Amino acid sequence: HELELALWLEADRMASLLPAMTQEKLDNQRDVVKNERRWSVDNQPYGDWDERMQAAVYPPSHPYHHPTIGSMEDLTAASLADVGEFFRSYYAPNNAVLTIAGDFEPATALALAEKHFGPIPANPAIPPRPDMTVEPRIAAEVREVIPDRVPLPRIYAAWRAEPFGTDGFDALEVTADLLGAGRASRLYATLVRERRLAQDVTVFAFPIVGGASMFALWTTARPGVSVEELESVLFGEVERLATDGPRDEELERVRNLHTAGVETSLERLSERADRLSMYTCLFDDPDRLNAEAGRYERVDADRVRAAAGTLLADARAVLVYVPAEAPISGADEPSAEAPA
Repeated sequence: HELELALWLEADRMASLLPAMTQEKLDNQRDVVKNERRWSVDNQPYGDWDERMQAAVYPPSHPYHHPTIGSMEDLTAASLADVGEFFRSYYAPNNAVLTIAGDFEPATALALAEKHFGPIPANPAIPPRPDMTVEPRIAAEVREVIPDRVPLPRIYAAWRAEPFGTDGFDALEVTADLLGAGRASRLYATLVRERRLAQDVTVFAFPIVGGASMFALWTTARPGVSVEELESVLFGEVERLATDGPRDEELERVRNLHTAGVETSLERLSERADRLSMYTCLFDDPDRLNAEAGRYERVDADRVRAAAGTLLADARAVLVYVPAEAPISGADEPSAEAPA
């Protein structure tokens, strides 16, 4: 019932933000982003791992070698002219995807979209995408030990991976779930429940469409466990998956988890709109939304074995955080087990 108001607000933001922008407003929002960085990166234990890992995985010429939020120096240096130039370059109707999801009449919605977005002029000179070409693999292992104010040692590892949207990326997503999704996953079962070497474990394939994605994992050592022992068992499990492949029941479990996750998320209107926009923006294929579960179904044991084997064969980036001072109070208490 407020569809036109929502469209007017978005169109007004696209057409009229710059005339309303002042130095005072920029300074206010700059402080907001700086506080976001302090909260999520600078003042968090292990908070800068992602920035360090992206710098290790991608070369300086690649956009993701640098953090998207920017450094404090970058944020301070951003001027009103910089913001204006960026906005004029990219925030144009011919560089945007508008998705409307909900209970409405399509013809009415299209007419309202034309009414509010139609008069906004296109930008005939949208800048080309940056060159994201990168070698598919890291040339040699990159390793860094970081003494920091952290409660327990933690190991991060990452590899360059197939771009998001490819069959290779789908196989790595299934591999990530087999290794780290839920208490029945291989790494959680071995490291946390059986061997009690780790507090936690996380594995994921980070989706990037240009050049290479990133396959990453991390695990936090329990008190008294050496980093060397934890790392040996960690990569040993990856090797076991590459050698033996997954069992049928393991594949069935992660397929069911993925299908349930997709179907549950798509019950939310916001998620439907977001995925339609993402798949249209990245692949010009909104119908990809309906192929989520099917892509997982097509990943068989041989593709998983090959994907895990690629991880073993390729050089990786490894970050090891170690406490630089006495453990933080409460660090010896084991974390609660993650839900299956």
